[in-house]
Amino acid sequence: MENRSLRSALLASAALLSVAASPVLAHPGHELQSLDAGGADMFFAGLLHPLTGFDHLLAMLAVGLWAALTHKDLKQALWTPASFLALLLVGALLGIAGLRLPAVEPVITASLLVMGLLVASRASMPRWAASALVGFFAVFHGLAHGAELPQAESAFAFIAGFMLTTLCLHLTGLGLGFALKHRNVLLTRLAGAGIAGYGLALLATSF
Repeated sequence: MENRSLRSALLASAALLSVAASPVLAHPGHELQSLDAGGADMFFAGLLHPLTGFDHLLAMLAVGLWAALTHKDLKQALWTPASFLALLLVGALLGIAGLRLPAVEPVITASLLVMGLLVASRASMPRWAASALVGFFAVFHGLAHGAELPQAESAFAFIAGFMLTTLCLHLTGLGLGFALKHRNVLLTRLAGAGIAGYGLALLATSF
């Protein structure tokens, strides 16, 4: 029953992502074209936004992958992406409120390196530590989103959109992780190494 539910969630996530799909750029700066757009347009822009940069896309997939690879069942694994989602929302709201922290982009880049290494090594942590780690990174991902948004009602439509796509990316990572954890260890290690390598390359070019 659990596997069937997971497959259904994964299929639903893939369907939404395919509808929202757009060309994924390396890191376009996260500019929004129409900050004064209406609610429906902002919601759709929010759906697309996590897909327009490899940094956000890979980090969100990696959270789901790592959770699946280090937990025995879906119920336990959901704590990690749930923590990311909760703190992503907090970060976005703080960004809209005007909070600005230094080194937001370097921390986002570092999240790729760290999460990639965790996926590759399948290193497990206590639940509280895993939640704190991904939650820390999520705040910075949220700040990067929220800082671009106006202090208007349409901003919440945008947040709803990117939260939904983030959830789908987490579920996709979870589905892939559970599908591959016992069948293809090498592939999951290569995936983690690739994510970490991309993060390292971004860090190297930022200095």
